[in-house]
Parts: sequence; structure tokens; C-alpha cells
Amino acid sequence: MNLKTISAEFSVCKLSGPADLGNLDMTSGFWFLGKTDQELSLVCETSSVPENTEEREDGFLAFRIEGVLDFSLIGILSNISTVLADHEIGIFAVSTFNTDYILVKKENYEKALERLADAGYTVIGTKEDE
Repeated sequence: MNLKTISAEFSVCKLSGPADLGNLDMTSGFWFLGKTDQELSLVCETSSVPENTEEREDGFLAFRIEGVLDFSLIGILSNISTVLADHEIGIFAVSTFNTDYILVKKENYEKALERLADAGYTVIGTKEDE
């Protein structure tokens, strides 16, 4: 399975409420929104964090599972998170209709990619590939 690195730094944010969405430029970069009955969360490129962010955690780098994942596939995210958990690397995962994105703190990113490569994953887009 191929993992594609993404060349951007990300932040995970907590917004005050739905009114904050009017201030977002949804045409730039990566945006992941999550709304529940308790919170409104935003994952975006750090350079695009809105001013009205209530709380934020910066310093994430990301990679995605390449290709479109069929909904019948089981355990893909679980397997990746297990490899990383076994090496004490925390993740923040975001899923879209097509695939999954895994965010890892900058200080653990290279180690995460190395451990996943050791586990049989092919990492695409590393500095060695450029």
C-alpha cells in the first residue's frame, strides 16, 4: 500500500461556532471540517488558520493513503495506527469519501514514515524521491 506525503504544515483548530465558517477561504489548500453537537473542528494548513480560532494545536505533517479506498476494505487505518502506536507515535486521522489522511507531529514524522516503510508500506514523496 502506498502512502503519499503532503508538503504542508497543518493545525488542528476548535472554532467558536458555525458563524466562524463565513471567514474561511475554502478555495485554498486542505480543509477538513467536523461538526458535532458539541464542537466545530477544523484541520487546515497552518498558514490558513482563521483569526477567530478558539483553540489550536500546530506542528502537524501529513500523508494520505494513495488511491480510492472501497468502503468494504477493513483495517487499513487500524493497521497504520497500530504500527505507529507500537512505536509510541500519536496520530490525528481524518477520513474523506475517497481515502484517509494521517497527521503526525513534526518531531515524529520521519520516524513514523520509517516505521511504516519497515512494516511494508511504500512511502511516496519523501525528500529522497524528489
